[in-house]
Amino acid sequence: MSLAAPFAAALLRDVAVAPAFVRLPRLRTSVGGEDGSGDEPVFRHWGPRIRARSASAGGGRASLAVSPLRWRKEGGSSAKRGCAALSSGNGADSRRVSGGDFVVVSFYRFVRVENPEEEVAKHLAFLKDLDIHGRIYLNEQGINAQYSGPLADARSYFEWLREDDRFSDILIQISPALSGHAFPKLKVQFKPLVQVDGGIAHLPLLNTSMRATPLEPSEWKKRVLALSRSRDASSGNVDSDCIILDLRNGYEWDIGHFQGARRPEVDCFRSTSFGLSETEVNDSDPLADVNKEKTDVLMYCTGGIRCDVYSTILRKKGFKRLYTLKGGVSHYLENEGPVEWVGNLFLFDSRLSLPPAAYNPRSATQTCDLQHAIKNEKFAKCYLCGSVVQELRHRNCANLDCNLLFLCCPDCVSSFRGCCCSTCMTAPRLRPVLPGHQRYEKWHLYRDLEIQPS
Repeated sequence: MSLAAPFAAALLRDVAVAPAFVRLPRLRTSVGGEDGSGDEPVFRHWGPRIRARSASAGGGRASLAVSPLRWRKEGGSSAKRGCAALSSGNGADSRRVSGGDFVVVSFYRFVRVENPEEEVAKHLAFLKDLDIHGRIYLNEQGINAQYSGPLADARSYFEWLREDDRFSDILIQISPALSGHAFPKLKVQFKPLVQVDGGIAHLPLLNTSMRATPLEPSEWKKRVLALSRSRDASSGNVDSDCIILDLRNGYEWDIGHFQGARRPEVDCFRSTSFGLSETEVNDSDPLADVNKEKTDVLMYCTGGIRCDVYSTILRKKGFKRLYTLKGGVSHYLENEGPVEWVGNLFLFDSRLSLPPAAYNPRSATQTCDLQHAIKNEKFAKCYLCGSVVQELRHRNCANLDCNLLFLCCPDCVSSFRGCCCSTCMTAPRLRPVLPGHQRYEKWHLYRDLEIQPS
């Protein structure tokens, strides 16, 4: 019996079962496709899986094949269910899982890539025979990858990558997959590693001295605990010589963050501009009036890449004492647990969020509590009625043309039929109300489908 079995059992107990669908004759023509642009999967929908078929030896375009959709059976999913609790890091220890368990892997590295399009073709050629879904971006500045797959295939890819001297010591982060693949398909693309207004091609990302100084999770814990004691001693006043800065999107913050952290009142990291204005002082800017020479700015994000990018921007603006949480929150939770962290960690895949216990089980035989309920925390509120939500996971508005990501209590889900407002309830392209906090699939799957009454 795999040592991962207790973790899998805990995960599978609470995986919501999809409703039964019945295929109906097509009664109308298409009302238009969905926008596949953008960089955040919360605004995407499931689609057919794309697999690499071949790549030319000369580094030309690799051909892609679209695999047929696997239809969901009544009462369940066609995907293989499984999970694992893993140690990550440079060693990527996999002793606690079996080869059939599904895992999610993420990593990034800023390094000079001379021929990124050839690099894309090379990666596609290697991945063509592996059961890998996810997003892998390459360009002249390096690589940024998040993908899911069976453990054996997931390991094969990052071990192959580490054979390249440029990536030999890359930090690999591995987390449990809740139900088969966490991504709908595989995309390996030549594109910017992070989406920021104005782009990142001009930023000195390859110059480590221009990026923030990385702090190991243990050092970060010492710093945040010291700040916590300082707040307690001064009745909540924040130490003006040190601030904790959250560089994530608003919806990420809503379900979990570090105690005492600050963030601007913006919804999306892509358009973040705090700390950059030379002429205006915005009351919501946590870096307004900060002493650029003397203030320690401790930045964090999910996996670390956004902090590396934004710290180069702040460095160019004169900020001297910049620090980042190495490996991001996921690496911290794995190594230190939820010390000074409240809530769950938002994820850009089908899992939507994970509690700290998923990253740092106390033992291989411990039943991993992956319930998404809040424990003695009341910071997360229903978007519609303001009541405390009991599950720290978002849902998308059932109105396809809105698709707002929001927190919602069960009563409002029922009353508003999965929509974020009464206006959306009468929209022309309404999708069914999904049980639990699932992800919507492509519109054409709902256009001609009807949910069987319960």
